[in-house]
Amino acid sequence: MKIAYVLNTYPQPSQSFIRREIHALEAQGHEVTRLAMRAGDAPLVDPLDQGEATRTAYILKSGGMGLARACLKQFASSPSRFRTAFRQAMALGKVSEVGRLRHLIYLAEAAEVAARCHAAGVAHVHAHFGTNAAAVALMSHTLGGPKFSFTVHGPEEFDAPRALALGAKIAASDFTVAISSFGRSQLCRWADGADWDRIKVVHCGIEPARFDAPAPLADGPRRVVAIGRLVEQKGQLALVQALAKTQSGIHLTLIGDGEMRSQIEAAIATHGLQDRITLTGWVGEERIRDELARAHALVMPSFAEGLPMVVMEAMAAARPVIATYIAGTPELVQQDVTGWLVPAGDTDALTQAMDHLAQAPLAYLQKMGTQGRARVLERHDVANEAAKLARYMGAD
Repeated sequence: MKIAYVLNTYPQPSQSFIRREIHALEAQGHEVTRLAMRAGDAPLVDPLDQGEATRTAYILKSGGMGLARACLKQFASSPSRFRTAFRQAMALGKVSEVGRLRHLIYLAEAAEVAARCHAAGVAHVHAHFGTNAAAVALMSHTLGGPKFSFTVHGPEEFDAPRALALGAKIAASDFTVAISSFGRSQLCRWADGADWDRIKVVHCGIEPARFDAPAPLADGPRRVVAIGRLVEQKGQLALVQALAKTQSGIHLTLIGDGEMRSQIEAAIATHGLQDRITLTGWVGEERIRDELARAHALVMPSFAEGLPMVVMEAMAAARPVIATYIAGTPELVQQDVTGWLVPAGDTDALTQAMDHLAQAPLAYLQKMGTQGRARVLERHDVANEAAKLARYMGAD
């Protein structure tokens, strides 16, 4: 089956789950065209991301004149379809936070996407995130392009469901994907009851072969790792505060980068934690696996989430997880079975969980890790999830 992935920016260091999904579809014999509106701003340190960048077509590189020509061709081909798509752009722009002019740009992008899909013989378009990528996929379909679906990850989409017109996008889609049962429940809030059946759960997946021989837990002082964008919703600032209150010498490796880096660095200095926290910036997947192998647990202190990929990766590496009790996380992390769950924003509870980790016998942590590995491999094998997605797209 020929599939097009429509994305706003791609690839990005935080989008490894999209790359895995695409690669899994290709391994199953499907042909995937990558169409991103533009390249991301973050440097690509992972060779796999660098490879994806060379395989991605960037719509905005067509320039204003190129997009205008695409619109004229679409209008000449079917004035009625173009008028319908124009009305959709106006309706979506009216309720959005970015306005109608931005949605006219999305309409021009949709015209280019529809033309490229027609030229490539694409049978289905899939977008990731319920934001502008889903709007482009919707209008591309209206212009005569392939049927479309989109995956909603959260938490951003759940912060502004009306502004993103999620209900209208779900109604127009062939199907809509949530990455957890919690995510599906949130989409049902904004969809008409008649559209609930088109909302499917397809988990983000890990590649089991990359975690085929988990490293044993090392004896000695406990080490934890946290991985993610350094932004408010990820809660790393609370993690620094919690670590400052621990009664043990636990060491934290903080992987990622983002707008809150300077604030987090200042908090580390204020609490005198320079010797106990290593801040790496973005690193490739090999380094992430190395850090997980050295760690005794992953810490995910998020305030808002979908279902974090790093939790899956840590569990596949047979590492216990300390996470906040939010969104889809409790569907994977089980209290005292695969890790610890704490209330979001409760630094005392987070401190207590890390102290429990520091004091727990190594055998107890190993048991948790083994149970977590079995759970994630059962639920989040990317090959199985990609096959499920392809079936929803209509692949044989």
